[in-house]
Amino acid sequence: MKKAGALLFSLGLALFFSIHAQAQTSNQHSIGGRFGSSTGFTYRYTSDEQRALEAIVSMQSNSKRARFRLTGLYQYVKPLTGDFNWYYGFGGSIGSFKEKSYLMQTIDENNNPVNAWSEEKTELSLSIDGIVGIEYNIPTAPISLSLDVKPYFDFLQESTIKIFDPIGFSIRYKF
Repeated sequence: MKKAGALLFSLGLALFFSIHAQAQTSNQHSIGGRFGSSTGFTYRYTSDEQRALEAIVSMQSNSKRARFRLTGLYQYVKPLTGDFNWYYGFGGSIGSFKEKSYLMQTIDENNNPVNAWSEEKTELSLSIDGIVGIEYNIPTAPISLSLDVKPYFDFLQESTIKIFDPIGFSIRYKF
């Protein structure tokens, strides 16, 4: 949570100083934070008004599992109205999936409870990803806000499709 607060503080400072800047920026690059079921950083390169490349580094952890993921996406950007755009795209990700060791209770052959530690294991994570979202570009500042869903098909661990778990909110500074 401290990392998210530091990121928001940094983006606030960038917003404050950018309002007073006199030079025009191309807004071809943007960098920021992504928040949701997993937290991380996002970098977006806009090649033209209708196409963009995005890289997302995300982390997700709880008491039993931890996940690190590096995602690359190719996106099509379409104007919606005013300062709103919607976008969709596809890509892939690579990362690691770690199942942490935790204390579990089992029953022995005499029906007595026995405490034992589960085995810790780490696996490679590969997936095919998609993305659909909406973006708002603040007209008076070089900041964009986006809300999207990034479904993925993870084909190494459980071969599962995650559709609604990867909902994310991103705040990006454009330069």
